[in-house]
Amino acid sequence: MTRISNEYQAINLSQGFPDFDPPKEITDRLAEVAREGPHQYALTWGAENFRVALARKQEHFTGQKVDPNTEIVVTCGSTEAMMAAMMSVTNPGDNVIVFSPFYENYGADTILSGATPIYVPLIPPSYTFDADQLEDAFKKGVKALILCNPSNPCGKVFSYEELKVIADLAKKYDAYVITDEVYEHIVYAPYKHIYMATLPGMRERTITCSSLSKTYSITGWRLGYVIGDSRIIERVKKVHDFLTVGAAAPLMEAAVVGLNFGDEYYQKLQEKYTHSKNLFTKGLDQIGLTYTEPQGAYYVMVDIEEFGFRDDLAFAYWLAKEVGVGAVPGSSFFQEKIDRYVRFHFAKKDETLLQALDRLSSIYSKAKK
Repeated sequence: MTRISNEYQAINLSQGFPDFDPPKEITDRLAEVAREGPHQYALTWGAENFRVALARKQEHFTGQKVDPNTEIVVTCGSTEAMMAAMMSVTNPGDNVIVFSPFYENYGADTILSGATPIYVPLIPPSYTFDADQLEDAFKKGVKALILCNPSNPCGKVFSYEELKVIADLAKKYDAYVITDEVYEHIVYAPYKHIYMATLPGMRERTITCSSLSKTYSITGWRLGYVIGDSRIIERVKKVHDFLTVGAAAPLMEAAVVGLNFGDEYYQKLQEKYTHSKNLFTKGLDQIGLTYTEPQGAYYVMVDIEEFGFRDDLAFAYWLAKEVGVGAVPGSSFFQEKIDRYVRFHFAKKDETLLQALDRLSSIYSKAKK
């Protein structure tokens, strides 16, 4: 949809990246690193100062000590982190549970690992799962479950009760939980992010995949990581070595500044995105569009059934061409045949969101033509 947005000069609210700069402290440090280095390979599993800073940050937010030498691998983004984790714990023929809707890479990662995805629906508009249906999936002999929390695309934040159901089933059926927690610091009150690894008996079963992309607005830097039990991480190191060798040394050096930020940074980040969410959803309310209120992340799913298009792809194409706003067809996230949603993202400057809302205000009049 980015290509189509560019073709029609639409405001791109499809691909999830900010249109504002990273924190100045990080970019200032990057300028210093450009002059001073390092410019050669770091250790394949990540520069030591980066891993130490990450371990300290993780302990601060989870209350769990992390060994920077044996329990962390730095990767080229969370996409590689997920791929390395999958290839480390699954074998060809294994089954992996994927909640639907899901970030598109999860199904592909499962298949590329030689495993078979078993999809369990998160039922719109609340995006809850049925515990009995989930257990039926576990009964099929599952090696792992992929959990995106907070969720892309639907903005769901899983409650402690929901996480406990997943954890209890993982323990009962001897499975791993591979988490994607890239939006861990983008959660809206009264919701709270709970780390799966902190649930009783889940530290050894949880493989945490995340990145710095969303937290520090550096999506182009491709800095991710895997955190887990040392026995798993030893395998991840080997897979990672053959996938990409290592993350970019200069970028790791600069990003250490961000990993050392205090609580005030994360509070301001949450305030910033809460403001953006409220600005955008209030605009959707005024226009009259139906959507699910996001609990976390920076996406909102809008129901387009009332417009009567044959499918969401046709609607998204029309929206970019005639209204001038880019969105992602929701069907790209669902395994089931559901094509009544599009996804917008609001990680944008106020002026960008206001301009997009101004264009969207004509959606009903243009749909009647």
